[in-house]
Amino acid sequence: MSARTLLQTGGGLAALLASIAAAVTIGPADISAGDVWAAAAAHLGLGESTLAPLRDSIVWNLRMPRTLLAAVCGAGLAVCGAVMQSLLRNPLADPFVLGVSSGASTGAVAVVVLGVGGGAVSLSAGAFLGALISFALVLLLSHILGGTSDRVVLSGVAAMQLFSALTSFVVLTSADAETTRGVLFWLLGSLTGADWGQVLLCATVLAVVLAVCLGYARTLDAFAFGDEAAAGLGVRVTRVRPVLLTATALLTAALVSCAGAIGFVGLVLPHATRALTGSGHARLLPVTALTGAVFLVWVDTLARTVLDPQEIPVGVVTSLIGVPAFVAVLYRGRGRA
Repeated sequence: MSARTLLQTGGGLAALLASIAAAVTIGPADISAGDVWAAAAAHLGLGESTLAPLRDSIVWNLRMPRTLLAAVCGAGLAVCGAVMQSLLRNPLADPFVLGVSSGASTGAVAVVVLGVGGGAVSLSAGAFLGALISFALVLLLSHILGGTSDRVVLSGVAAMQLFSALTSFVVLTSADAETTRGVLFWLLGSLTGADWGQVLLCATVLAVVLAVCLGYARTLDAFAFGDEAAAGLGVRVTRVRPVLLTATALLTAALVSCAGAIGFVGLVLPHATRALTGSGHARLLPVTALTGAVFLVWVDTLARTVLDPQEIPVGVVTSLIGVPAFVAVLYRGRGRA
């Protein structure tokens, strides 16, 4: 690893830790950075907590898991976006291009509105299963159509439209006003109710998928030049692409099942990070993960505090920020188009 990469990674880690510590202090309850570190140290067995039980619970059971889940989701979505853009040679590819988000939405609505599972299946589990079904459909369609990168994208668009229509149909015909509002809020992305189980699940999946993608870093570099060029460099395109597609789809499904659909993170952040690291994936992926984590930590903090006590869905804020940011990225790259 080069000195430049070490510097960027180290700076990103420092920024992430500082962002998490600062974000946990922001909210209606007056919490200091010292309170955050004291609570964390006590729960990690590094000392005795000096906080009152209520303040300790606010830090450890409410704000900390939510902030960490935001960091994990931001990192995961950004990594998936970077991989998808290279794998499919499409600068507009994002983690939801495989129809995972729309499938998760249908699964969640089926559980909440239709009562599928008879109460034994949670919203997150329903969303995860829906995402997997949608991804399986995309793989099947793309295989039938030839398996090339453009066929994968087109299959993803078809699945996205199908499951979006199913979701809309179920909500409009079966849900009452209160249920519709709750489902809509989740569909737009929400970290409300985050718990340590979700953090552990998403962080574990992120670690595994990031390790897999880093192991294929040179292969992803080759994919950026096209399937034929990659094959000429010894890449088994028909074997490697399904592996990486499955890895990113599983990570996206896990993140969406816990936080809903949070758009533009996986679309914009990889482009912005490439300006700092270049296109080599051994450098790009870890820095993109850290950038996405810091970004979503602050976006979630803004979403839960700017209109306090009302909360804005995280996906709405990422879109409001992401659209002008993406236009700026496109404007800067207009000469290379």
